[in-house]
Amino acid sequence: MAFVVIVDDRATNRSIFSRLAGFLDEQVEVEAFSAPDPALKSIGAKMPDLVITDYKMPQMTGAAFTQQIRALPNGSDVPIIVITAYDDRAFRLEALEAGATDFVQTPIDHQEFITRARNLLKIGSRQKQIRIRANALAKELEGIEQERLELLRDSRDRLAQVIDTVPAMISAHDRRGECIFANAYQTAVLGKAETDAGNAVGAHSERSRQLDARIFATGLGLPAFEEEIVDKTGLQRVFLTTKTPLRSTTNAVTGVLTTSLDITERKRAEEHLHRVAHYDALTGLPNRLALHLHLEDTIDAASAQHHEFALHFLDLDRFKSISHAFGHHNGDLLLGAAARRMSSLLGPGDFIGRLGGDEFAIVQTDIGSGDNAKARAHSLAETIRKSFDIPFLIDGRSIHTSSSLGTALFPRDGEDPDVLQQSADLAMYRAKSLGRNTVCQFEPWLQTAVRESAQIEIDLRAGLVRGELVLHYQPQIDLHTGEILGVEALIRWARSGRELIYPDQFLPVAEEAGLMTAISLWVLDAACQQAARWERAGLPTRVGVNLSASLFRHHDVASLVLSAIERAGVSARLIDLELTETILLEDHEAARRQIAQLQERSVSFSVDDFGTGYSSFTYIEQLPVNRLKIDRGFIRNISDQPEALAVIRAMIGLGHSLGMRVIAEGVETKKQLAALRAEGCDEVQGYLFSRPLQAENFEQFHYDQLMSLVPKDEALPD
Repeated sequence: MAFVVIVDDRATNRSIFSRLAGFLDEQVEVEAFSAPDPALKSIGAKMPDLVITDYKMPQMTGAAFTQQIRALPNGSDVPIIVITAYDDRAFRLEALEAGATDFVQTPIDHQEFITRARNLLKIGSRQKQIRIRANALAKELEGIEQERLELLRDSRDRLAQVIDTVPAMISAHDRRGECIFANAYQTAVLGKAETDAGNAVGAHSERSRQLDARIFATGLGLPAFEEEIVDKTGLQRVFLTTKTPLRSTTNAVTGVLTTSLDITERKRAEEHLHRVAHYDALTGLPNRLALHLHLEDTIDAASAQHHEFALHFLDLDRFKSISHAFGHHNGDLLLGAAARRMSSLLGPGDFIGRLGGDEFAIVQTDIGSGDNAKARAHSLAETIRKSFDIPFLIDGRSIHTSSSLGTALFPRDGEDPDVLQQSADLAMYRAKSLGRNTVCQFEPWLQTAVRESAQIEIDLRAGLVRGELVLHYQPQIDLHTGEILGVEALIRWARSGRELIYPDQFLPVAEEAGLMTAISLWVLDAACQQAARWERAGLPTRVGVNLSASLFRHHDVASLVLSAIERAGVSARLIDLELTETILLEDHEAARRQIAQLQERSVSFSVDDFGTGYSSFTYIEQLPVNRLKIDRGFIRNISDQPEALAVIRAMIGLGHSLGMRVIAEGVETKKQLAALRAEGCDEVQGYLFSRPLQAENFEQFHYDQLMSLVPKDEALPD
């Protein structure tokens, strides 16, 4: 019966992993703890066969917990899986350096987790058996050694009877190299000819005679060493061998006793653990740890020979959307296909590894030096980028994706693995920020950009406390009547009271810093409060509020929205929540339930940036949204690209067929407006009508717009 210990401070995780542990074997004993200390007390009394621990815990980290287990008696061989939801390379390295057997980042496929854990249980069981067997053999051999002198005096036959029962190769040779005796196990492994005196042949026998000669010369035994021996069936096996001098009653060395313990299974287990620790299970490529070790070796070689080499970081563009659209299984297949395609483009001395997620690393060695090195590195990066122009055939479906690559050169962009990886990573993110499907070479100013990004994060955190965020409102116009039907609330940041900072300059930093939930909640509250003020002033206006995907991932959005509406005292019909296709794809059913719950309270919904993702029309058909918003990218090309107009026509037709209104964003010219009116679009917003306005300026704009709709000979009532 396998004994599994689970340590996690979250009850939900303990329940999940306890349930998964139940599938590891027919009979499994599972004991779950919410903290490391009680777990250590239990482990001290009864050593488990497998430990599953969270990395982030109040009392100590998973790495520290692993170290304490390793320090316990018999704790060195227990398989330990460290789990975390954080994509932080430092956590992985710390856990592995502490002695963790495996490191898993959630969410993880349950079947994959069960398979990993089951394999580790098998390996741990084998190691435990080997340890017990080795301890038993050690004790037995110790007894044999203590009885050796008496047995030698008694008779050689009696000694042979004893050692024949030991499952290890035991033999003795004299100064002439003749075999004094060999036990039955050695004869069974090597054959009679290999053990008979004077008939020893082969490389192993010759090496053994040379080592025996050293013992005869020095009178000292040899420490245990590993050696590979081919048995009589031709199978190569690994043995742990010791050689000890046999002495006469006068203390003269009369022979050499050789004992060899078969550790083949243990070596296989070690090799498997090494592969688990250094290779990616999905693609079979080396992982991040293996990349770091490879970079160390490559840097040493390049430094000694004064050579240069290139490190490329590659990220698949929009992989998350593809995985959500076509299923995680097809996403995994895409990663494997991409890995194989890239590998086929590399030279014999190049290296490719998977860093995690959809990120890969390539070490290109044969690049020359100077400008030629930079050109050859860029050439390979471009070759790889262009290779993604050919779609991937995944499960009978043609899937298109692209890649963004960042390149750093040794030694100009970094002289140690960490700096070089940081440079390649910065270059890759620069490529993504330039619009994806791009190759970017590292430049020193990117380091400055990183520092600026860090400063933005610091100032943004302080700005949230000081109330520096503000909302501007862009009017949404009825294309047929010219009336203002609503506004979209757009966030701005008055950084330290200075000029306004636009969202594209600080929201990406907020996303990485984990501030999007706080910002989204502030926007929701501020928009509801403003809508309430306009309603009380007799200017009821629908206000569109953008909600981030992070809010849906971690919170009950329906409760948050209803609470904000109640605090503001605004009519729910005036709140329009704008959702991206990513939100809808990540958890379609959960989104549908929350949308329906809020619509029962008269809250309306729009799908923002429609047409830019990978969503299926089936999702849109099944979700009870009120409006589709056509992304400005389609509107921009409406005048000079007939295919753009055709796409817009299809979107408008889809929306109307599903009973939805259609809004076009980014309308800036009269030609665009005329084309949208001809296609039957319902609402528009854009610079042609108004830029985003402060609340008080919108009120004046609304009045002016209303006045423009009144015939000249009529007057508005007081």
